[in-house]
Amino acid sequence: MEFLETVVSFFLGFELIHIAAGSLVGFVIGLTGVGGGSLMTPILVLGFGIAPAIAVGTDLLYAALTKYSGVFFHHRNKTVDWRIVGLLAAGSVPSSIITVALLEQIKAAGFNSDKLMMLTLSVMLVLTSFIILIKGRLVSYVSHRHGNSRFVRLLKAYRSHITVLSGVALGILVTISSVGAGAIGSAILFLLYPRKKPVAIVGTDIAHAVPLTAIAGMGHMHFGSVDYDLLFGLLAGGVPAIYLGSLVGRYIPDHWLRVAIACLLFAMGVKLAL
Repeated sequence: MEFLETVVSFFLGFELIHIAAGSLVGFVIGLTGVGGGSLMTPILVLGFGIAPAIAVGTDLLYAALTKYSGVFFHHRNKTVDWRIVGLLAAGSVPSSIITVALLEQIKAAGFNSDKLMMLTLSVMLVLTSFIILIKGRLVSYVSHRHGNSRFVRLLKAYRSHITVLSGVALGILVTISSVGAGAIGSAILFLLYPRKKPVAIVGTDIAHAVPLTAIAGMGHMHFGSVDYDLLFGLLAGGVPAIYLGSLVGRYIPDHWLRVAIACLLFAMGVKLAL
């Protein structure tokens, strides 16, 4: 009885709207497997009226905290290629730090960084929606049908360099919008390393996403765009909902889930742009 009262008082310490937001997004993440950044930030902005800078900063720390256990799991099962993680981080970590510094300069100069975040977020959501739909065909193109094409030979010849440059792009885009570390990051890895098992691609992508989102989130924390009450409320509602969503998702065809989430992301991207 005393334990139950402690649990109840713990949840009542957060605003119900924050727990509701975390539960909604966590359920969809568990249902679809799509990363939290693609869903959390637009839902916080459009559905709950959270300022874009606060939504991005808070979501970055949420992603870092919730994905940490995934890294431990994949490392234990040897499904993380740490060399690829290092190449991605060599580009993403410096570019994320530089982007945070530039955002701080923009804010200090009196410019409205929210507009930049909204525009970047809308573009990333639309791009993510297309990648979710065509990722399978892209992987098939690289690994099977056109293995000796000029495009594929170019990818193979400069694979390490392209991986670092991809990290640079991800560092900038994730820091500004909190979107891209999951769906877009894994799509890039599938294209560059088509012979790797899907579970190894996922594990490597998650292992890179944790330090990237943590560094970007701490940068936002530095100039005060993290809402801690919101963060802990999202964690309280989101973590149990992810598990529930994963249970329900087993009974829904994967194709329909991909189409539905792609349409949702596209619609939110267009809404933010307008």
